[in-house]
Amino acid sequence: MEFSSTPAALRRSIRELPDELVSQIAAGEVVERPASVVRELVDNAIDAGASQIQLKLIAGGVRGITVEDDGLGIPLEELPLALKRHATSKIANLGELESVLTMGFRGEALAAIASVSEMSLSSRCEGAAHAHRLDARTGELQPAARSQGTSVEVRELFFSTPARRKFLKTDATELAHCLEALRRHALARPGVGFAAWHEGKLVEQWRIASAEQRQADVLGAEFIAASRPVHSVTGPVRIHGRAGLPEAARSRTDMQYVYVNGRFVRDKLIAHGIRAAYEDVLHGQRQPCYVLFIEIDPDRVDVNVHPTKIEVRFRDGREIHQQVRYAVQDALAPSRSADPLALEGDPGSAVAAAVAEAQALSAGAAGNRPSPGNPPAWFGQTVVAEPAAAYRANNSWQRPNQTSLGLAEVAILYGQTDLSPRPERNAPAAAVTPLPEHDWPLGRAIAQIQGVYVLAENSQGLVIVDMHAAHERVVYERLKTDFGAAAIESQPLLIPITFAATAQEIATAEAQGEALLKLGLDVAPLSSKALAVRASPAALAGGDVVELTRSVLAELGAFDASHAIERAQHDILATMACHGAVRANRQLTLEEMNGLLRDMERTLRSDQCNHGRPTWRQLTMRELDGLFLRGR
Repeated sequence: MEFSSTPAALRRSIRELPDELVSQIAAGEVVERPASVVRELVDNAIDAGASQIQLKLIAGGVRGITVEDDGLGIPLEELPLALKRHATSKIANLGELESVLTMGFRGEALAAIASVSEMSLSSRCEGAAHAHRLDARTGELQPAARSQGTSVEVRELFFSTPARRKFLKTDATELAHCLEALRRHALARPGVGFAAWHEGKLVEQWRIASAEQRQADVLGAEFIAASRPVHSVTGPVRIHGRAGLPEAARSRTDMQYVYVNGRFVRDKLIAHGIRAAYEDVLHGQRQPCYVLFIEIDPDRVDVNVHPTKIEVRFRDGREIHQQVRYAVQDALAPSRSADPLALEGDPGSAVAAAVAEAQALSAGAAGNRPSPGNPPAWFGQTVVAEPAAAYRANNSWQRPNQTSLGLAEVAILYGQTDLSPRPERNAPAAAVTPLPEHDWPLGRAIAQIQGVYVLAENSQGLVIVDMHAAHERVVYERLKTDFGAAAIESQPLLIPITFAATAQEIATAEAQGEALLKLGLDVAPLSSKALAVRASPAALAGGDVVELTRSVLAELGAFDASHAIERAQHDILATMACHGAVRANRQLTLEEMNGLLRDMERTLRSDQCNHGRPTWRQLTMRELDGLFLRGR
């Protein structure tokens, strides 16, 4: 489904809506600040089929706002009607309201703006001898000079309501809000040119361009470089855009843009789905950057929810949540090491093979899920046991017969206690061999620092790997693949743990008892104000059972059980992986280091550990030369 700035049909006449339809429309538009005026006027310009829109501001929009477009214009006889409440050309009946595709539809914006400002409206239709100007306060109509299109001039906002004007911020702050309102429109309409002027000076301009170029122009080249394209089509829903890499996350939410059928929205359901896609790779409370466009049948979404039209309601919210989540997850899954643009040579086939292998492992997990008493085949082997010849001679990235993902440490979590001492690591290091013709993205291991970091050489320069964090991700992804949605083994508590609970938590515990058992939690009401935990996950012995139970109940109460179960399982498996990953201060051979690097290249989301911290960093030759002032 594509959205164009050109209307699909001829311009419709402005008419007053019948009382029955007015009663179905959400509460009236509220003009809060100059940015509210800018948003509504630009909406109207886009609906009129404009290809060029100019915004002119004085004093941040408080003293003056002018929006000019080259759209279809308004006929002379309809100009007075345009200023009446509930008079619009966008809809005519309830059926059109329920499947609206235009940005505006209520017919309230111009009337609301005119009531708190001095406003005039100038317009000229195709074929008209000249334009006409209408003064909103006096109703006076007079000839005017302008080309085809419409100009709306708003002066002295809130002059008649000084109490509201006192709540406005400084001119600079109001200007920033106005530009942000224009920026939101510009991102969704690359086929429309935008220009913003303040006090006679051009402050922003976005020329007509492709969608990709418009995103770079509006959000900056840095965002494009630190983001991944998102594209997903499932049934009637299409999702596309860009998702920022975890390392590009910010402390604020000012780089988060979501559009539904071309309309900027802030929706808790979509925001939660995106956050769920980042939960395994984002550190702390950092906020991801993204711009996503969701295109869906208008009959499946209700935009008549909020006066500012910034909120929507989906017919099937769970479907949208899951599709958004998986679309962003799939975009973030490949490691940066698998990016052909970051490598020399032609490693495209190797990258595709690695990603395909990881996806095949994930797809086949359902039929091969081990139980805690029956560990997987790779379980209990040494950290990276690939022979050196296997990775020196083979550049196809196919997994050798002997896997490299098992850990003796993880055996404790599966009930194995025979952990014999490790052999000494004082054997001579293997001879360093030249890099092959098409070298591996993460390079060839050359040394280990303090038993914590692995150093590797690739065609770009030096790669530094956090050994524990990297292996933690490798083990975690393998555990997720092997266990899938299998139930977590529980351990009965000798003395049940009780805690005070809210009525919502007690209701959720009663309704979701089966889901809790799959997570290894046996929770039952003790009274009308308390819950008792009689069993907890065996893998988390000694953990904070009450905190775990509360967080799981909150997830089950707010969202569907399947997502809550999956998230809680992943939290448990992440803890298992953290305990099982190779520890710092353990000396590895070059073969083990290289095996770890190859596993990272084959593992999805290997750029971050389970806690969202980076697992590796690249220092290019230019950066190394800069450290030593070479070439100066």
